[in-house]
Amino acid sequence: MTLHIIARGKIGRGPEAELVQRYVQRIGWPVRITELPDSGGKVPPPAPGTKIVTLDETGRQLGSVDLARRIGDWQDHGIREIRFLIGAADGLTDAERASADLSIAFGKATWPHLMARAMLAEQLWRASSILANHPYHREG
Repeated sequence: MTLHIIARGKIGRGPEAELVQRYVQRIGWPVRITELPDSGGKVPPPAPGTKIVTLDETGRQLGSVDLARRIGDWQDHGIREIRFLIGAADGLTDAERASADLSIAFGKATWPHLMARAMLAEQLWRASSILANHPYHREG
């Protein structure tokens, strides 16, 4: 299964990019990152059966274990790709929101898209650790 982060905006070379890369290297699944301009640009067409997760301020606030379980369930059902869509400063388009199988939020606060990307990478690493029964994760 591939985790595909599709994010608007260029992360460049800075501390945010280093943080994202640090977590991506630890994730137990192959990870692909596609950067799109803040507006325009085409999202690569998904393969049949791809699951789409949007990061949106109106999304569900899932705990780490709940997100890991969802990813694990999709993996167990043969899903080959999970896409995570991160919008630019103005968020996602209506069409992107409508395409989601799951919409999540990292709390009620508004996060810069560069930080959201780093937080997502950390949660994907944590999900892979939880599903592998790694003792690092602490819940509660």
